[in-house]
Amino acid sequence: MGNIKIITKEIAENWPVTNPESFTQIEDSAAETLARRGGMLNLGGLTSLSDNAAEVLAKKDTWLILDGLTSLSDKAAEALANHPGILDLGGLTSLSENAAAALAKYPGTSLDLGGLTSLSDNVAAALAKHYIRSLDLSGLTSLSDKAAEALANHSEWLDLCGLTSLSDKAAEALANHKGNLKLGGLTSLSDKAAEALAKHSGNLYLWGLTSLSDKAAEVLANHSGELNLDGLTSLSDKAAEALAKHKGDLKLGLTSLSDKAAEALANHSGTLDLSRLRSLSDKAAEALANHSGSLDLSGLTSLSDKAAEALANHSEWLSLRGLTNLSDKAAEALKKNSWFFKN
Repeated sequence: MGNIKIITKEIAENWPVTNPESFTQIEDSAAETLARRGGMLNLGGLTSLSDNAAEVLAKKDTWLILDGLTSLSDKAAEALANHPGILDLGGLTSLSENAAAALAKYPGTSLDLGGLTSLSDNVAAALAKHYIRSLDLSGLTSLSDKAAEALANHSEWLDLCGLTSLSDKAAEALANHKGNLKLGGLTSLSDKAAEALAKHSGNLYLWGLTSLSDKAAEVLANHSGELNLDGLTSLSDKAAEALAKHKGDLKLGLTSLSDKAAEALANHSGTLDLSRLRSLSDKAAEALANHSGSLDLSGLTSLSDKAAEALANHSEWLSLRGLTNLSDKAAEALKKNSWFFKN
């Protein structure tokens, strides 16, 4: 058993202290003292919290970190639900239905429940009933179709990055979610699931995907909002042609780009993030120069004179801040681009 360190009223009166996360318990009177202090309150070392202390700490109006707690009584959850600031309960490994129903009424901007590894259908339904701007459930490794259906009623930020697989039915349900949806843990996606998620309204983060079929690319191109596919290191020319039709910001993790794919992506409209590219042919540079929207090529460390001359004609924001090797002629050419961002 680890050492028990208690925050007493005397210690609280001299807060902040060095290494606040070393404290594992807090007296109710100390909680009252700390609740009156301004600024963020980091009590991440606490492993237990009385109902009275929870009620008092909930009165703080700033960021409250309690991510060392692995469990929470229903009464404590009810009390903390009144906290108006950011609430970090990322260490909770379980949550009762009543506690979930209480926390769903939380009026603040961000609720971190990233420590939960499983979620019952009833708890999912309880959490989704009320408005929580940002809900972090990134610890979930699986999600039932019914729970997905419930969580789809949540609006704004929903983080499900711990999921490594998603049934087609769950994808269909989550497509009804309105807001930013993080599914960065998925490494593969069926064509049917891709078709469903394409109907999602809001930013869609699928940076865990390492491959994408031409069909999946074709349907995801219909998605409305930012599309993050930062895990894709390669893409067929046909898939590039499909994704070029996407209307919204597009982030791809490509480390190389064929001339034909560059020609296709040049037709994309919106921010195009290709910041993982390590090389670019003159022909690809010439094609991308015609792209309409911001262009991020910050992963390139060198650029030929001809490629620099071509990219200088790009009409909007251009990032080449990774360049470490550039001839005087190339540098001179890039100066013609008023949007050029190097540093």
